[in-house]
Amino acid sequence: MKKILIVEDTPDNLEMMRVLFTAEGFDVCSATDGAAAVSLAESYQPDLIVMDIQLPVFDGYEATRRIRKIDALARTPVLAVTSYAMADDYQRCQAAGCDAYMIKPAMPRELLAKARELLN
Repeated sequence: MKKILIVEDTPDNLEMMRVLFTAEGFDVCSATDGAAAVSLAESYQPDLIVMDIQLPVFDGYEATRRIRKIDALARTPVLAVTSYAMADDYQRCQAAGCDAYMIKPAMPRELLAKARELLN
């Protein structure tokens, strides 16, 4: 069973993603801030990380940079799902170490398709 870490601080968005991925047979763990994301990623060892960018403690860019420094997670796919939609936001996500980028609100089918693509 593939493991997904969802990093999202908005309860409704977190619940939608948790239900979506759980219904598709994924094992799901979640964090609501950047510091918890790094800690959980290290202990949970997910196959995919779905990362919000605007987070408390430290943002998704910083969380991703810190996760990338953990040897066991250096190549784990990170999907940024964010309301940031300016032209340079995609480049900022890439520079931080994200593998893909989706703008909120992400449609469930598109989110699931992108997650599957990154897991293959």
